[in-house]
Amino acid sequence: MSSTIWSVDEHLDDILAAVKPLEPIELQLPEAQGCVLVEDVVVEVALPPFDNSSMDGYAVRISDVEGAGEEFPAVLTVIGDVAAGDGGLADGRSVGPGEAARIMTGAPLPAGAEAVVPVEWTDGGTGGGPASAMRAHSDAPEGASGEVRVHRPVKPRAHVRAKGSDVQPGDVALRAGSVVGPPQIGLLAAIGRSTVRVRPRPRVVVLSTGSELVQPGEELAAGQIYDSNSFALTAAARDAGAIAYRVPAVADDAETLRATIEDQLIRADIVVTTGGVSVGAYDVVKEALSSVGDEDEPGSGVDFRKLAMQPGKPQGFGSIGPDHTPLLALPGNPVSSYVSFELFVRPAILRLMGLQDVHRPKVRATLSTGKALASPSGRRQFLRGTYDAEAGTVTPVGGPGSHLIAALAQADALIVLPEDVTSAEPGAETEVILLR
Repeated sequence: MSSTIWSVDEHLDDILAAVKPLEPIELQLPEAQGCVLVEDVVVEVALPPFDNSSMDGYAVRISDVEGAGEEFPAVLTVIGDVAAGDGGLADGRSVGPGEAARIMTGAPLPAGAEAVVPVEWTDGGTGGGPASAMRAHSDAPEGASGEVRVHRPVKPRAHVRAKGSDVQPGDVALRAGSVVGPPQIGLLAAIGRSTVRVRPRPRVVVLSTGSELVQPGEELAAGQIYDSNSFALTAAARDAGAIAYRVPAVADDAETLRATIEDQLIRADIVVTTGGVSVGAYDVVKEALSSVGDEDEPGSGVDFRKLAMQPGKPQGFGSIGPDHTPLLALPGNPVSSYVSFELFVRPAILRLMGLQDVHRPKVRATLSTGKALASPSGRRQFLRGTYDAEAGTVTPVGGPGSHLIAALAQADALIVLPEDVTSAEPGAETEVILLR
């Protein structure tokens, strides 16, 4: 164990220097969700790929409806239907003088037509007043013929979505470094891409240690508590974009812990443990991992450190196994564990994904509290708080105790008190890390 007191920044820099982005792979669109693109996606097909109607109505020539009104409508001959998916009018016909084609939303604008008149501006071919909708073709096929009365004129290209008005061939649809979310998948599919080259979502294995830990739903015996850390950290890893695997709590036995971690390496890009890193006689993570890799795997091993922070003073970081899988060992108190995850594990996950910005947003806010907040000299303290963006204030929730998980559930921010601050007065301006 290192005797040096590390700063928060030094520990994080050490982690980010060692964690490298995962190698890119080609993935189908559904599997690429949440991944980061490693190359620009260039459009090959215009979107839309053809001029098409944005309304249900009639494709017309401008001169035929000029001056049309309800009292003196333009009467046009309907020469057929154009539905979405059609290539145009049957037999390649064009819309000629005095003619119109009934057209559906998304259908290609037929040759000869210059604009679309919404059906609500016509009688819908009924010979009556303004129509509210078209009758289904299956119910009234005669609507594709006969006459239609148009009650209003239209301007050229009215209600027409132009070919390439969204993107054109050669445009960059998405830049390298973009996260592939639902809108991005929709765009990729719309331009015809079925696969993309991305860095895969990191696989994170999370496990708690402690013989006192019991799984939720089971009955507690004397001296036992429920394992909350592994659930919280697994959820946090997924929230960061990772594929997370939760391992049931491991008892305080170094050999069992070492074997469990070794078994998990096959599905891990990073391992996160919680508990067993302090100075107690049963802190088995240190016992199990302090010497891992010293002989069999040169360059691997886990260094256990003391950090100038509260909560979360004891930390461990290193790599294990033949692939030098990064391992972050976090303290076992729930608040210490979660704060440590936010400060160190989440940035490591985002670095594995290939993201450049790995940090939560930070703002300056006015401290809203009834009394001064104490902070230990020489340590950077992270207090839970609720941030009011409109008022520009942050309010502490709960006390400083690292076991107070109920307050953590209410918090949406961390209040940062620097190492040289021992008291933060009400109204003071402070740095805030936003968690949501």
